[in-house]
Amino acid sequence: MISYEPFWKTLELSNENWYTLTTKHNISNSTLHRLKHNKDVSTKTLNDLCRIIGCRIEDILVYLPSDSDQVL
Repeated sequence: MISYEPFWKTLELSNENWYTLTTKHNISNSTLHRLKHNKDVSTKTLNDLCRIIGCRIEDILVYLPSDSDQVL
């Protein structure tokens, strides 16, 4: 499972917040909602967030093994 928990910590330490991401950088509320609930987001969105916040991908997400992962 992909967890976006690091994103919220990184966002808190940055000069950005939910409001600036939506108004200044045009990140949709639904995208932020998806991140909050560990739902799928595009790699383009992840790239945009890294660029906006000035961080690395590992500052946004982490892989956590889970029994609910699909069978390969």
